[in-house]
Amino acid sequence: MISSSDSSSPDADRLETLTAFSVSRETSDRLTILVQELRRWQAVKNLVGAGTLANVWTRHIADSLQLIRHAPDARHWLDLGSGAGFPGIVLGILLRERGEGHIDLVESNGRKCTFLRHAIRATGASAAVHQGRIADILPILGGAPVDAVTARALAPLAELLDMTKDLLRNGATGVFPKGQDWESELTEARKYWRITVDALPSLVDSRGRILVVRELQEVDGGHGRR
Repeated sequence: MISSSDSSSPDADRLETLTAFSVSRETSDRLTILVQELRRWQAVKNLVGAGTLANVWTRHIADSLQLIRHAPDARHWLDLGSGAGFPGIVLGILLRERGEGHIDLVESNGRKCTFLRHAIRATGASAAVHQGRIADILPILGGAPVDAVTARALAPLAELLDMTKDLLRNGATGVFPKGQDWESELTEARKYWRITVDALPSLVDSRGRILVVRELQEVDGGHGRR
């Protein structure tokens, strides 16, 4: 378990995260650039909760890094509601290190999209930004099939499944980090969906889980949450 104690110094926070994950020096440098740019833009753009900046490496970077291990063979990722780039930019940096793969970031907020595009240029992440509502962007993405879809702090699980049902039915793996209410979200989702899901421990939140969804069917031929 990676500590996210608010008493950690920024250097200790960074070291703990980089020690926990086997990334190259180049990727470490790219992640450092991302954090530096986030801090610089935060003053005027208010991209993340101010209280999370002191432990940005464990609260945001490590929380994003851990996701790729749950779909290690995925080449085409999709991040919905990308916000300040967690997990999307971080995953794009990891895919750059791998030398193959790409992630599409969907975000409706214009100022956050501006930061995302800047962060991609600054870090060299293998990623692209699509500004607009999720319901409008998904039908026009096209291209190669999505192998893995993720979303962090976007919506309850039942709503995420409704957003991503076509992707999951076509073979995508859902990788959804959830906090302490994950059990109640899963119970609610099962009212509408039959799902094959693994609830795996989070490395940064002892009360949270990473919900890895592999199969999805509507309950009794229903209509999910439409």
